Amino acid sequence: MHDRSLSGKLAVVAAFAVSMAFLEAAVVVYLRELYYPGGFGFPLVAMDPVLALTEFLREAATMVMLVSIGLLLERRPVAVFAVFLVSFGLWDIFYYVFLKCLLGWPGSLLTWDILFLIPALWVGPVIAPILNTLVMIALGCLILFYSGKGLNAGLSASEWILLIAGALLVFVSYTEEFARYIMNHMQAGGFFSKDNQKLVSQLSAQFVPLHFRWWLFLSGYLAHLTVLCLYTRRIRKLRRSSFLLPG
Repeated sequence: MHDRSLSGKLAVVAAFAVSMAFLEAAVVVYLRELYYPGGFGFPLVAMDPVLALTEFLREAATMVMLVSIGLLLERRPVAVFAVFLVSFGLWDIFYYVFLKCLLGWPGSLLTWDILFLIPALWVGPVIAPILNTLVMIALGCLILFYSGKGLNAGLSASEWILLIAGALLVFVSYTEEFARYIMNHMQAGGFFSKDNQKLVSQLSAQFVPLHFRWWLFLSGYLAHLTVLCLYTRRIRKLRRSSFLLPG
């Protein structure tokens, strides 16, 4: 598989990611039929503990699958990372495409959704993860393209710093309101105490997100756009210089 052309690899990644997106959308259709027959919304309906754990583990398994497709298609770590970015982005976008086709949801790009469960509840308007994934797909495709040209297509140290800093800002924008809500109601005695864990479950079923931290999200998103621009400019210069070297 490592010798496939770029277009062949992208076709495999797309088929895998889109199929995963449909499977996840199908699971959501079943869950909403069980828990939200009148339509999804906040506050959340308390789930059976076994189903809640299953959902948590399903999301962890999804991440393993997205990494695995990169390991199957590529040898170099930077290319594995690039495949992960592209597959994650396509999976996330088509997940919403299929939900729109199957359920007519979301009603708009500003509709609130549960985005992720690890390590805590991520919430935000649908447009936010879509914006993230567009940058992921673009950066992943660029890395794969230039890597296929024989260039050292990895990110520079400064680009990695910006990428990680941006990811942290985006992560905080998704989780800050829920974390603040939980901590404001937390009992003394430690987060991992049995009583506090029960309280977290109860409070999660009462949580209604009201204020998305757009300034945090946009700061992180701008950092990622900057990485995309810096990487493109640097790698193009590297490619031009490689053409000028005597062969």
